[in-house]
Amino acid sequence: ETLTVSLAQEGWKLFLDVEDKGGFFKLAGEGVIQAAVNESNKKRHADMARRKEILLGTNQFPNFTEMAAQKIEKTESCGCGCEKTEKALCNDRQASDFEALRLATEHASNRPKVFMLTIGNLAMRLARAQFSSNFFGCAGYEIIDNIGFDTVQAGIDAAMEKNADLVVLCSSDDEYATFAPEAFELLAGRAEFVVAGAPEELQSKGITNFIHVRSNVLETLQAFNAKLLK
Repeated sequence: ETLTVSLAQEGWKLFLDVEDKGGFFKLAGEGVIQAAVNESNKKRHADMARRKEILLGTNQFPNFTEMAAQKIEKTESCGCGCEKTEKALCNDRQASDFEALRLATEHASNRPKVFMLTIGNLAMRLARAQFSSNFFGCAGYEIIDNIGFDTVQAGIDAAMEKNADLVVLCSSDDEYATFAPEAFELLAGRAEFVVAGAPEELQSKGITNFIHVRSNVLETLQAFNAKLLK
C-alpha cells in the first residue's frame, strides 16, 4: 500500500506539472515528454550496465548454456518514419544491450572459453570464481570452472589444454601479489589475462584487466567481445 500511494503521489505531481505547462499534447509536440522518458531510459540502461539494477538471467546469474538466437522474433518498422525523428520515444528494452552481447557471441564462429584459475584461499577463490562466471556468462561465453590448483603453473597448463581464450585468476588480495605476476608471465599473451578483484599495485606489473563489483559489466564485456569474437 505504501508503494502504491507513493506512485500515485508522484504521478499526480507529474500530471499537475504537465497541465501547468500547457498539457500533454502541447509538450509532446515540443518533445518535452519524449526527452523526459528518454532520459529515464538512458539512466536505467546505465544502471543495468553497472548492476545497480538487476535483471536475473540477463546481467546477473545468466543461464550459461542457453541459446536465444532461434527464439527471437523480428519486428518490422511501422514505415511511417517516426523512429527517425528527434522527438521519438526510445523504446529499447532495458535488457537489450546484454541481449546484443549474447547474440553476438552466438553468431560468431567461435565461442570464447573462460577458464577460472582458482588457487590459494579456499573461500576467496570460490567466491571470485562464482562472481567471474556470472560476469562472463552474461556475454554467453563458455565457462570452465575448477576446484583449485596447487600451483600457478598447473593452472596455466590446464588452461592451455582447454584452449582457453581468457584466464581469470581467482584468489585473495594478499595472494595476488605473488600469484598474479607469475600467472601473467607464464601465460605470455597466449590468452587474455584477468584478475578477479581490484589490486591496483598489479598495474605496475603490466596487468590491465580487472573485474570487480564496481566494474561497468556491459562496457567490459563489449571490449572483450571486440577482442575475442571472430
